[in-house]
Amino acid sequence: MVTILEVNETNKMIEQEKLDVRTITLGISLLDCCDADLDALNRNIYDKITRLAKDLVSTGREIELEYGIPIVNKRISVTPIALVGGRACRSPEDFVEVAKTLDKAARDTGVNFLGGYSAIVSKGMTPTDEALIRSIPAALSSTERVCSSVNIGSTKTGINMDAVKLMGEIVRETAEATKENNSLGCTKLVVFCNAPDDNPFMAGAFHGVSEGDAVINVGVSGPGVIKNALEGVRGENFEVLCETVKRTAFKVTRAGQLVAQEASERLGIPFGIVDLSLAPTPSVGDSVAGILEEMGLESAGAPGTTAALALLNDQVKKGGIMASSFVGGLSGAFIPVSEDRGMIDAVNRGALTLEKLEAMTCVCSVGLDMIAIPGDTSASTISGIIADEAAIGMINHKTTAVRLIPVIGKDVGDTVEFGGLLGYAPVQQVNRFGCADFINRGGRIPAPIHSFKN
Repeated sequence: MVTILEVNETNKMIEQEKLDVRTITLGISLLDCCDADLDALNRNIYDKITRLAKDLVSTGREIELEYGIPIVNKRISVTPIALVGGRACRSPEDFVEVAKTLDKAARDTGVNFLGGYSAIVSKGMTPTDEALIRSIPAALSSTERVCSSVNIGSTKTGINMDAVKLMGEIVRETAEATKENNSLGCTKLVVFCNAPDDNPFMAGAFHGVSEGDAVINVGVSGPGVIKNALEGVRGENFEVLCETVKRTAFKVTRAGQLVAQEASERLGIPFGIVDLSLAPTPSVGDSVAGILEEMGLESAGAPGTTAALALLNDQVKKGGIMASSFVGGLSGAFIPVSEDRGMIDAVNRGALTLEKLEAMTCVCSVGLDMIAIPGDTSASTISGIIADEAAIGMINHKTTAVRLIPVIGKDVGDTVEFGGLLGYAPVQQVNRFGCADFINRGGRIPAPIHSFKN
């Protein structure tokens, strides 16, 4: 039970410390929409999404007004479309028609984004999986609200290097297909290892096959709240620092729990999970980098950054998991460059490089996120970066991901504006040495020895 005292405390965090609920995401299973006829499939998909999500946006607004908790986004995630379209979609062009149906459903229900234009190919690709993947550039360039993800590896199966090679090419093609808009399509495309089934955050959200017919997942935010709390314990030892983060994360997660319970009850849809990830924004004071600097670093990226981020991620999880019976998704700290003013500043001052960001992904919630790179970066180099991140996730039994934006026509030193919560980003240097011969070997990197637990 959430008490009125907690509500009042939450209101203080909202008014003074930029607390918000980043998203209510309605997960919808589309498995019962499968049909061998493409028109029937599209009709089934549109009808089910619009029926279940018709009140999602209005319900979110009601909760915002009643409790005074800002809910930034209302979103939908669906079953990976490669699983849904297998009988009807015989070509990439067929999948693009499904993407347009998803976009229309998202627009007509009023949600910000719809995730699940996805394929799970961690061990191998079916012809259907490959058709969907090859359709991604056209799908993302012809839709506004559809987000896409591909899971290319896991601790249990290893890394599908054929898929890694293909995804490097697809990222490049998506950048080219949306080059008139700063290669914006790549901001809606993420490549995963160990993707969770219940992630409410875009662009990687999809409704896993282990989920029910429909479920409400909530993603909270709150870097500003954590930073504000740490300002009161400057100079204290690590025990005090950790306890402060943990207690504050508990309060932030309780706000998400309240919103999740209310949305679930009002929509008549079961509550799934609260994802307690610290999701920054480009606004001043709402930065994960700002938390790290409040801990005592001169700049994010300085020696000690990975240790500070590991501490933050662990204490956020420890505090949040006590605040909700159902914590899931990614849960921890995000480090997207374009969406975090402090990270942008650290890159601009030369303190934060792509290699340091890769080291930080060993201990953060996800991976290399919203990073602009030169537009002439080769597909094989992008694949190499994806492979590196997948290896970190596979070996460490954690989710890792890559959302790179090779901005066509831009080079190191340029700045790219994406708009809204996507923010802006300096174009970062990429290692100039090649890896094409490694990527072109093909096949699969085997699962690590510690994956065998049966």
